[in-house]
Amino acid sequence: MTAITLLTGRARPLAESGALSGIVKQPADRPLRLGPEGFEGDEQADRRVHGGVEKAVHHYPLDHYTLWREELGDLPALGAPGGFGENISASGLTEINVAVGDIFRLGTALVQISQGRQPCWKLNHRFAVPDMARRVQQTGRTGWYYRVLEHGIVTTGDRLERVDRTAPDWTLHRLWHALYVDRLNLNELKGIAALDVLAEGWRKYAVRRLESGRVEDWRNRLDGTA
Repeated sequence: MTAITLLTGRARPLAESGALSGIVKQPADRPLRLGPEGFEGDEQADRRVHGGVEKAVHHYPLDHYTLWREELGDLPALGAPGGFGENISASGLTEINVAVGDIFRLGTALVQISQGRQPCWKLNHRFAVPDMARRVQQTGRTGWYYRVLEHGIVTTGDRLERVDRTAPDWTLHRLWHALYVDRLNLNELKGIAALDVLAEGWRKYAVRRLESGRVEDWRNRLDGTA
């Protein structure tokens, strides 16, 4: 079990770009209800690619902040949890030791890891680092999302307790390696395509690569250019 910090934010113009984004999160000052698409009062500006039932809650490991400060210096967005748009900040859990399908008790709610995070170009503006999204993807320090299995109430200081594992071999680190490093490993792609507990969008990446023999173009997502 690990204690969490709960964070939410409203959509507002993002520095340098002016684009609306809910990436800036602040600690919640009261208990919040967690429903099927996230926490009350939390917003995502572009619902085509953010939010929804498979990305209801974003978790980013607090452990990564030290590594980013070592690499990038004391940037303002690294001064406290919330820099990566996360709803949940906690120590001790990383992409290496959690797997898709892991189920956690969070406050009175029950959540399940649905997929890793695919970083987008808004991170570049959030951190004023032109290739920040690419750095996040290349390091595998992406964070992840939960789907909500049982609604409930969550507050800062609640314990995140893992209560079950449905696909422990499929750590988020393994998924990241298959999708972004060893990108056309057919055996791994077949395993991902058949992984029912993984969000459908991620399974489709594997299916398309198996069918086409090609990796999708990431430039628009990472750089904001096609």
